[in-house]
Amino acid sequence: MTGFSPDWLALREPADHAARDPGLVAALGCAMRDRASEDPVRVVDLGCGAGSNLRALAAHLGPAQAWTLVDHDPALLAAARARLAAWAERVAEDGDGLVLHRGGARIAVRFRALDLAADPAAAFDERPDLVTAAALFDLASEGWIAAAAGAVAGCGAVFYTALTYDGQESWTPAHPADAAIHAAFLAHQAGDKGFGPAAGPGATDALCRAFRAHGYAVETAASPWRLGPGEAALLRELAEGTARAAAETGRVAAAEAEVWGALRQAPGTGAVIGHRDLLAVPPRLGSAAGLSR
Repeated sequence: MTGFSPDWLALREPADHAARDPGLVAALGCAMRDRASEDPVRVVDLGCGAGSNLRALAAHLGPAQAWTLVDHDPALLAAARARLAAWAERVAEDGDGLVLHRGGARIAVRFRALDLAADPAAAFDERPDLVTAAALFDLASEGWIAAAAGAVAGCGAVFYTALTYDGQESWTPAHPADAAIHAAFLAHQAGDKGFGPAAGPGATDALCRAFRAHGYAVETAASPWRLGPGEAALLRELAEGTARAAAETGRVAAAEAEVWGALRQAPGTGAVIGHRDLLAVPPRLGSAAGLSR
């Protein structure tokens, strides 16, 4: 899988948390509270990065939680460990894992270095109640998405993912090269990121089809980044990355992409970058979350 630096993940985390759809997070909380169990909520976070997804969701999942954070990159797992320890109000070592206390919740966390490309079910060495991810599935192929949905359904787990790129972008002020850069960026995104040819903006539709094929109730909601002067550093990195990816396709000249990228780092730049969140709930819990098939 294509790597991401801890610095990039830290830069985008505030925008990610602000963008998540609160209605789907609330529905997720309802589904998890309706579990017929007094045990901790068992969560597997696929492609966990530096632990942002846990920090976004922990307040909604009850007083006792047990998370398994899965990533192929040991450096990201180390960053997750450090950032979660700093985020907690109290923290204790628990073998190779951590026990975090925050907001009245006890959150046990273990870390697994695992390449999921061949078999997403390898992450489920214990039966989870919830499988989650953020900003992952647009990097995966439709075949891998179908396999992941089948593995989740085989456990009977709830599934929630946030911030799947949907291909919608709007940069301001407008520039004549916007359309060409965007088309080239989309072509780049369709390349193999480690999970086969990436579904890109089609990933949310692929997830919907895959989970509904297993009888799940599915709901999606928009979660766009809305970036302005307060996110200048994120905009700079995003513009550089978009221009570089567009140039790599050969569909726009490198010089044109460089000019566009430099322009998009100027003061006064803004952007709306489209994402979608998705909640998929097995039939036994669909009514609790307020979802219908």
